[in-house]
Amino acid sequence: MSEATTGRSRLSSWAYALRTTNPPPDGRPDLITRWIVVTRAAVLPMTLVSGLVAALLAIGEPGLDWWWLSLAVVGIVLAHLANNLMNDLYDTQAGSDTAAYPRALYAPHPVLSGLVSRRTLIAAIVLVNLADLAILIGLALARGWPVVAFALAGFVLSVAYTAPPLRLKKRGLGEPDVLVVWGPLMVGGTFFAATGSITWPVLLASLPYGLLCTTVLMGKHIDKIPFDAPLGIRTLPVILGERRARSATLALMAAFYVLVVGCVLVGAMPWPALAVVLALPRLAKVWTRFRRPPPDEPPPGFPVWPLWYAALAWVHVRQAGALLLLGLAIGAAIETVL
Repeated sequence: MSEATTGRSRLSSWAYALRTTNPPPDGRPDLITRWIVVTRAAVLPMTLVSGLVAALLAIGEPGLDWWWLSLAVVGIVLAHLANNLMNDLYDTQAGSDTAAYPRALYAPHPVLSGLVSRRTLIAAIVLVNLADLAILIGLALARGWPVVAFALAGFVLSVAYTAPPLRLKKRGLGEPDVLVVWGPLMVGGTFFAATGSITWPVLLASLPYGLLCTTVLMGKHIDKIPFDAPLGIRTLPVILGERRARSATLALMAAFYVLVVGCVLVGAMPWPALAVVLALPRLAKVWTRFRRPPPDEPPPGFPVWPLWYAALAWVHVRQAGALLLLGLAIGAAIETVL
């Protein structure tokens, strides 16, 4: 096989892993593909979008520094990566992640599948957190203690999601945790790192995308009700029951659009942010499927079974989030020109 063919094969493997959270079904994954799968890099764009929302809101603001903004965005993406690794470690230690649990079914579990050893997983967690700590120190020296407050709040909530003694996920508090982290903490913290200030309109503008991220977790936890309930893992969907949880998730999706309109009306977002309405046809398709029970078998080529509602929510988040960024970018461009 030629070097060019090998290169294309590797790129194809990386793209497949980034799209599906799984290695390609044919052949042993190379080193990069393996770590894309281990870190669940396919879901990192959710965090990147939170950072970009903050960046676009910061354009034109006094004190904006692109270097600190870039470091903050890298920092929150690394924090999400570390959170993914820590969740796998804690859930494995607690005994909730097993070969028969969805985490090991929709994608290879880092340790249970043999992709990495437990020691390697711990080493990766330490290295990523050390890198994040270095970024935090630099941002704190430049912007002051509020950066530390945002970062520590995010770290505590991320660890407490699965780690004892709080284990928020087990107590029906994992979903509000995600709303706070991917909304006010990530967007607000990145905005502060970029500008040295924070305002209530920015925190308000952080909520719509935080809601979108929460719908993905709600969908995932709906998919896992048959597995979580017997283990005593009382996620919000377990508490609500499947039908009411599906309705609640749809309500959160609809609330995203209502909140964007509200943000525009009060001046927290520019009017082009209303471009998100172009995602309503996608929502309509997702809505129809969310109203029905999941299929008995996965559709042909469906890569993340037994996740179903999580995948539907992710399809909506990708388009709605992209349109939100587009609208904010157009608004920032108009503001810059004027």
